[in-house]
Amino acid sequence: MEKTVLKIKLYPDPVLRKKTYLVKEITSEQQDILGKMTQLMYENSGIGLAAPQIGINASMIVVDIGTGLYKLINPRIIKREGSQVQEEGCLSVPGVCIKIKRAKKILVQAQDEFAKPVTIEAEGLLACVFQHEIDHLKGRLIVDYASFFQRLKIRRKLKELKKRSKSEKLPESETKSCQLQL
Repeated sequence: MEKTVLKIKLYPDPVLRKKTYLVKEITSEQQDILGKMTQLMYENSGIGLAAPQIGINASMIVVDIGTGLYKLINPRIIKREGSQVQEEGCLSVPGVCIKIKRAKKILVQAQDEFAKPVTIEAEGLLACVFQHEIDHLKGRLIVDYASFFQRLKIRRKLKELKKRSKSEKLPESETKSCQLQL
């Protein structure tokens, strides 16, 4: 049996725009996918990764801002408070940074990789990352938050990504241009 190599899908891959399906049963297959997602996130110096970013249309994310790894299935935000603005990058839209206003504090409900229900209270950076990754599960990208002027600034970069979206990997300099790579 051939080993499948997972890679991060780049803008404008259509898989990034699809709403994901809820995972009905958590099996060793989902656990394996979450493990591979984690490895890929770390290899690319990211702090979050959603299943659509590797071409899998399932509601799964991994997050690690340096305080511990979260592997979540069917995550949803059930409460939001306050607001914050952070400049965000995305492993699927390398070289593009967008200032995004998000809730400062959130409450997330999900299942862990062993099907146990979890509730996570997140604030600051962790809240930002969860919101970013959950956006991916809804087919939403950071470029959707761009103002008219931000869109003008990133237009050339998005055209370059469209041309190169089929290539294996972008140069490392393009993947680390933002403060937050999610």
